[in-house]
Amino acid sequence: MSVADFVLPHALHGSGPHKVVAVHGWFADRSAYDPLLPDLDRDTFQYAVVDLRGYGEAKHAAGAYTTAEGAADVLALADRLGWERFSVVGHSMGGSVAQRVLAAAPHRVRRLVGVSPVPASGLPMPPEQWALFAGADHSPHHRRIILDTTTGGRRPAAWLDRMVRRSLERSQAKAFRAWLDSWAGDGFEADIEGLRVPALVVTGALDPALGAELARQTWLRWYADSVLVELSAAGHYAMDETPLELIRVVEDFLRADGDAAPAAAG
Repeated sequence: MSVADFVLPHALHGSGPHKVVAVHGWFADRSAYDPLLPDLDRDTFQYAVVDLRGYGEAKHAAGAYTTAEGAADVLALADRLGWERFSVVGHSMGGSVAQRVLAAAPHRVRRLVGVSPVPASGLPMPPEQWALFAGADHSPHHRRIILDTTTGGRRPAAWLDRMVRRSLERSQAKAFRAWLDSWAGDGFEADIEGLRVPALVVTGALDPALGAELARQTWLRWYADSVLVELSAAGHYAMDETPLELIRVVEDFLRADGDAAPAAAG
């Protein structure tokens, strides 16, 4: 299959009228959303959970591995599915992709959700932190340190080991490294600032990097119609750490009419 013929691998869950694309983060393919699947509202929503290039079923797909390319892939998939308007949920790096979708086609995005999202401004890092992240493409140890740090150092060793194994198995090292350059280094906030799409940002209180304070400085300033919910028991991986709380907050927001904000969790 040529790059031009590429179709974003995906799985559909539910049959509801409200269409939602869910985009994973840097460390996992679409299986990142597996803990949520049994308890989704499938009558209200239909979710397309995708694999970005370099991950999962698209592990060996050629590409530039950028957030802009990822957004174009999401929009092409929505076209293929016949979804003229839809909501977008993105975790971490996927939150940057979701915002790129909004920037490219604001008239098509019904609601926007970021779960510990990378800001549209990118995420500059000091040299020592950059070396840790840049070396994670081939280093399981680096990946484990990142996982442990971004979940507050509170998760069991077996969980950390499992998350590292999943990350290594379901991502291509070259793509993993290239994605880092894009989500950390590309800034496009001028393209989204002030857009009036209803937007929710969910952060974890145990996440020292992409937490509530950063969301206030970025997401809440850029989006004119936005709300922040902090999950007190979560770090960076709310899908694994607090799945039921995350479902409730996100689906309440997606169901809401007007500008009603979801209740804070936990």
